[in-house]
Amino acid sequence: MPFSDYKTALVTGASSGIGAAVVERFCREGLEVHAVARSLDALQQLAQRTGCVPHAIDVTDRDALSALAKEVEFDILVNNAGVDRPKKFLEADDGDIDLLVDVNLRAVLHLCRMVVPGMVKRDRGHVINISSIAGAYNFGGNSTYHATKAGVSMLSNQLRIDAFGRRVRVTEICPGRVATDIFAHVHGDDPSIRERFIDGFELPQATDIAEAIAFAVAAPVAVNVGHMEITPTLQVMGGLQTAKPEGPAIPASRGKGTKP
Repeated sequence: MPFSDYKTALVTGASSGIGAAVVERFCREGLEVHAVARSLDALQQLAQRTGCVPHAIDVTDRDALSALAKEVEFDILVNNAGVDRPKKFLEADDGDIDLLVDVNLRAVLHLCRMVVPGMVKRDRGHVINISSIAGAYNFGGNSTYHATKAGVSMLSNQLRIDAFGRRVRVTEICPGRVATDIFAHVHGDDPSIRERFIDGFELPQATDIAEAIAFAVAAPVAVNVGHMEITPTLQVMGGLQTAKPEGPAIPASRGKGTKP
């Protein structure tokens, strides 16, 4: 169902980066775009620039999201809000785990619960879930993040099954490294962070991701673009590593009370 058949959109994590780029792209199509994020100042600036409707809401605030979903019938839902606490799982604490599960997965589940049934009833709608290559590939130090993004990936597949027979489309966008402020948000606002993750690399921009989303939305109603993996040309996933043991192997137990 092309843009002309959609009237309203809800975009989370909309104050900067990919979310803001998607808001700008949708507004250019004449949609009524509701932008959700925690930063009121950034949202107000975005609203002045694009004409979107700003909502200073934390995606973990279920009551506020529910009130918004009851107020507006959304044709497009973009689940973009996300956080990370990059550390090995052996070093994670309960606060790290709870935050990532609450923002990256639980909020997505509840927003879909609030919005998708209406799409099914109206026989019209498009869900865009921004997951990550971390949902499909392994790399060190982000175990909880990987787990939550894998959950979003499976949810995207399940939504298609649950909405089967209705014109509700679901697209999972899996970005690799993109030139956004997320690295500063995660690792700290220090010049060395930008040098480590952005400067000198040839990276997709947030607008590139927004254009990919626009491509999926603008496709004919008979076309569902289910999965898009978007990475830098000079980024690959995978690799094989083999570690040497730090000490001799510990003998297996021979049974309780057995002498060596």
